[in-house]
Amino acid sequence: MKTFQLTVLAFFISLSVFAQTKKPVVKPKPKVAAAPLAKASLIAGKTVYDTYCISCHLADGGGVTNLNAPLIKTSFVLGAKPTLINILLNGMQGVEIDGETYANVMPSQDFLTDKQIADVLTYVRNNFGNKASAVTVAEVAAVRKKK
Repeated sequence: MKTFQLTVLAFFISLSVFAQTKKPVVKPKPKVAAAPLAKASLIAGKTVYDTYCISCHLADGGGVTNLNAPLIKTSFVLGAKPTLINILLNGMQGVEIDGETYANVMPSQDFLTDKQIADVLTYVRNNFGNKASAVTVAEVAAVRKKK
């Protein structure tokens, strides 16, 4: 009987030691949702678009075949933000986008402020069927600084 009691006691001691050395269960952190786009930025971006972009890229963002590039789900619009920022800052001519060639000159828009560029690019990247992250003023400023 004493052996049984010692065995039971040893079992409970080993359980308590195990419980003390057992690593706590780490719960996975919930995914943080992407920051919602600021409505004010989208409204300001639409104003810039309507003032400087609409005459070439049109109200629906469709552009003009072989002349002015469309803004609808293209690799330039949805791709790397520095590339898109550079297009506004430096202009562009004779470009091929997703297998189509566009010949008209897009003049530099470097007179726009960093905020205006961030707003209009955020607007373009989130309209015309596009869904992409916002362009920030800091991103525009960083690209402009390298210009």
